[in-house]
Amino acid sequence: MKEVSKNLSVRWAYMIIGVIAMLFAGVLYAWSILKSPLAFEFGFGASELALNFTLAMTFFCIGGLLGAQISKRLGHRIALISAGILSAWGFVLTSLLRDGSVIILYITYGVLAGLGIGIAYNVVIATVSAWFPDKKGLCSGCLMMGFGASALVLGNAADAMFKSSMGWRKTYIIIGVSLMIVLALAGLILKKPCADTIFPSVRMKKSEDKNNARDLTSKQMLCRPSFWMAFLCISFLAAVGSSVISFAKDLALSVDAPESLAVSLVGVLSVCNGIGRILTGAVFDIIGRRKTMLCANILTIGAAAVTLMAVNVNSLVLCIVGVCLTGMSYGACPTITAAFTSSFYGMKHFPNNMAIMTFTVMIGSFVATASNKVLEATGGYTGAFIMLLALTAVALLLNLFIRKP
Repeated sequence: MKEVSKNLSVRWAYMIIGVIAMLFAGVLYAWSILKSPLAFEFGFGASELALNFTLAMTFFCIGGLLGAQISKRLGHRIALISAGILSAWGFVLTSLLRDGSVIILYITYGVLAGLGIGIAYNVVIATVSAWFPDKKGLCSGCLMMGFGASALVLGNAADAMFKSSMGWRKTYIIIGVSLMIVLALAGLILKKPCADTIFPSVRMKKSEDKNNARDLTSKQMLCRPSFWMAFLCISFLAAVGSSVISFAKDLALSVDAPESLAVSLVGVLSVCNGIGRILTGAVFDIIGRRKTMLCANILTIGAAAVTLMAVNVNSLVLCIVGVCLTGMSYGACPTITAAFTSSFYGMKHFPNNMAIMTFTVMIGSFVATASNKVLEATGGYTGAFIMLLALTAVALLLNLFIRKP
C-alpha cells in the first residue's frame, strides 16, 4: 500500500493563496455597490445597470472556458497573469467614462472585467482543487467563501473610497491595479501537484459515490441527463441570489431601512454568502451530494418565501432574515457546482467541465435582469419574487431526479 506523500502540507498554503486570489476576483459581485456612482453621475437606469451585471456574468462564464484552454496549452501561470491584465484594463477603462455611454460600460466592465475574472476563477479553482481530491467539498467551500466575501471586504472599502476625496474614478483604478498584482502573484506562486503525489484515501459513500472515480470528457458529460438536470437546478437556485444581489440595497430601502443599514445589508448578504459556501462544502463531504443539494434547494425556497413576505407586509426584520437566507443559499450554488462536477465527472477533465457548469451563473444573471424588468413594470418586488419562487419549485423537481452517471 502506497504511503501518503510527505509534502502535502504545502497544499494548505496554496489554499490560503487561492482564497486571497478569489477574494480579489470576487469584487465583480460587489456590483450593487460599485454601480452607485455610475447611476448618480450618468443617470443609468436600473435595467441598464442590471444588463451590465448580466453581461459581466456572461463573459465571466466565457472566461472560464477560455481559462481552461489557456491553462491547458500555456499553463496556469500565463492564464492568471492574463486574467489580471484583462481585469485591470476593465476597471481602469471604466474609470475613464466621460460621455455616459452605457455601451462603453458594457465593454469595459461587462466584457473585459468579466472575462478576466472568469479566467481567474476557473484557473484558481482547478489548480487548488487538484491538491484536495480527498476534501472536494471543503476545498470548494473555502475558495468560494473568499470569492463571496469580496462584496463585504472590497465592496465596503470601495464605498468608503467613493465617499472620500478619492472619488469613484481613482477607486476603480485602485481595484483594477490590485487585481492585476494579486492574480499575477498567485500565478507565480501556485503549482499543480506532481503526477506521483499520493493523497489520503477518499471515504466513499455506499449510497452514491462508489462510481464517482470515473472521468468523463465534456462531450460525455453533456450527453448525460444528470448534467442537464443539475445545470438547470443550480441555475434556478442561483437566480434567486443573483436577483437579490442586483437590487439588495434598493430592496432594503423599500421596507424603510435607513441608508446606512441598506448599505450594510449588502455586506451582510456577502457574509452569509461566504458562510453558505464553506458550510455547504463541509456538509457535502459529510452527507453527500444528494442530501446537500436538497438542503440547498429547500433553503432557497425558504429565502424567496420569507423575502416575498417581507415586501408584502413591509417588514424590515423579515427582509433582513430573507437577505441572510438568500446569501447562504446563493453561497451553496458555486460550492455545489464545483463539488458536484468533480464528484460526478472526475478530475481529469475538471477545468473544462467546471467551466461549462459555471454557465449556471449566466442563466441566473439573465433571470436577475428579468426580475429587474418585472420590478420596473410592476413598481414593486412581489411579482419578481413570485417568479423566483416558482423557479425554485421547478429546481426541487429536477433535484429529485438527478442520478449519478
